[in-house]
Amino acid sequence: MKICIIGTRGFPKIQGGVEKHCEALYVNIAKLYNAIDIFVFRRKPYIVSTPDYNRLHFIDLPSTQIKGVETVIHSFFSTWVSIIKRADIIHYHNIGPALFSPLAKLFGIKVVLTYHSANYEHKKWGRFARLVLKLSEKIAFIFSDKIIFVNKFQMEKSSPKFKNKYVYIPNGIPKIKLSEKIDFIQKLGLQRKKYILAVGRITPEKGFDILIKAFSHLNTNYKLVIAGGVETERSYYKELQNMSPSERVVFTGYTFGDDLCQLYSNAALFVLSSRNEGFPLVLLEAMAYKLDVLVSDIPATHLVDLDRNDYFELDKEGSLEKKILDKLQNIKSRNYNLVDFDWSKIANQVYDIYHALIK
Repeated sequence: MKICIIGTRGFPKIQGGVEKHCEALYVNIAKLYNAIDIFVFRRKPYIVSTPDYNRLHFIDLPSTQIKGVETVIHSFFSTWVSIIKRADIIHYHNIGPALFSPLAKLFGIKVVLTYHSANYEHKKWGRFARLVLKLSEKIAFIFSDKIIFVNKFQMEKSSPKFKNKYVYIPNGIPKIKLSEKIDFIQKLGLQRKKYILAVGRITPEKGFDILIKAFSHLNTNYKLVIAGGVETERSYYKELQNMSPSERVVFTGYTFGDDLCQLYSNAALFVLSSRNEGFPLVLLEAMAYKLDVLVSDIPATHLVDLDRNDYFELDKEGSLEKKILDKLQNIKSRNYNLVDFDWSKIANQVYDIYHALIK
């Protein structure tokens, strides 16, 4: 089988939930199966390194970094290269890249879509971009042979007209090992178990503004650490910096590898303040590190098994402030049931979809 992957900026060491998803999924598939060649289309401006994987190959194409244009242009050229390479299947990740799925079908290529999130619900997009994304969603639903949802609630509210194409396959949990190092957190001026951690790209849908406002009202010697890079949302980042209490809020920038492991390993509490999520991989990571968690009450955070007191009211500063205070008074390590989020199991499920379509 020759499978082409379109919709990720690439991996490894590239920020984003889709990027983490694709890295874990396709590295696992390549390890488990020999009768497959996977071609991942990457965007040159983001490439950090190119490791050598068995059965997994990278095709690096030029790309603009202009918001709203980047994905469309890269997906268009990636689709044509896939056609030229005579791919058996094109797997699009998210609805935007799947705008060009009719081209693939025109040349007899099977199409799989992974629906990560309803992008048109994100505040960062203007009216025209939202219309294009909704059009892409309609086209993708019509022309896809199979549609994988990482969020079962999104699947349940999607059009029943295409129900026979739908399958729910959640994101997976990474294999983690607690870091014994503390050099990175010390460099940031942090102490073990004396900070709250939030992880994610600096965009409005992550709700970091609500988190900072709630935290700034707390009389505590804990610090707040926000680990995430800034791309197009520079004005939002400046807004966050301006509202941050001096020396109490630490922005680390995009963090990965052992540095990120140190942040998870030594945090007292993990907070997910998102307004919108497909399936929050960072929440799974925090749970794998056995951190106590506090999350916004949105459908995506109910995809995992949490307690009632782990939720705060969406966009309610007072609710978040009170819940953080309650959590900090009883810092604890927790064991979660994560049996359904194994990447090897997920890789087998996705491979079975590929095999059935080719057969």
